[in-house]
Amino acid sequence: MTVSDRAILHAHAKLTFELRITGVRDDGYHLIDAEMSSLDLHDLVTIQPAVGGEPSPGITVSGTYATGVPTDRSNLVARALDRVGHSIDDTAVHIEKRIPHGGGLGGGSADAAAVLRWGGYGTVPDRLTDDLAAAATLGADISFCLVGGRSRVSGIGEVLEQLPHVDRVVTLVIPPLSVSTPAAYRAWDELGMPRSDGPNDLEAAALVVEPRLSWWREAITERCGTAPVLAGSGATWFVEGRRANALADLVDEGAEIVVASTVPAGSTADSDVDRSS
Repeated sequence: MTVSDRAILHAHAKLTFELRITGVRDDGYHLIDAEMSSLDLHDLVTIQPAVGGEPSPGITVSGTYATGVPTDRSNLVARALDRVGHSIDDTAVHIEKRIPHGGGLGGGSADAAAVLRWGGYGTVPDRLTDDLAAAATLGADISFCLVGGRSRVSGIGEVLEQLPHVDRVVTLVIPPLSVSTPAAYRAWDELGMPRSDGPNDLEAAALVVEPRLSWWREAITERCGTAPVLAGSGATWFVEGRRANALADLVDEGAEIVVASTVPAGSTADSDVDRSS
């Protein structure tokens, strides 16, 4: 892929409606059985050539959730650029973060997947299986984010069974917290690999990693009359439907309340690239 134009990529958040952990591989990676869907909530990733140092090469970040996002080679976007024949030494990348960092919504994975898709990954049907496996070596959620839509996800995240789109509206409660996904999986191991009565096997482990999540769960339950579900490893909680009014006062506690809708795969593929000179 030649960087000759400015490309603006929509990197859609993913929401895990159900997560079962089915085992652990010898290399320590966890095997999952999950249902994931793309949301209309998205980051904007702008890529353009850094010619003569203008704009400056590298990664810059802005937006509500810019704090804590790395701008060096540890960012998944830098690794994705390497995979498509570029680097942060010759390319300027700007990420407008609308998806929380450490929120369990796959923001970093979505950004990396958008770059891979821009570079041709996931666009050739005969190569899709290989592309998904390659994407998973960068991050377990990147394979799903590369395809988007709605899927049953298994393996370590690289095996996708695409499912028909279902229109769903959810209200996200994004507290002023973050949870490390690796830390949550380590806690799950240390807790004896518990199975949840709810839809997310990682919830108990996430509560150990970040005990303040319990307060948020109870606060949401009290206001909605139903218990929320943790998004992946957290820290985002969600409830079905439009519940922003019922949860509005949690903004005073530092939360952001976002009503989001699921989107089909076509909304997260080629149509998300807008090139201009």
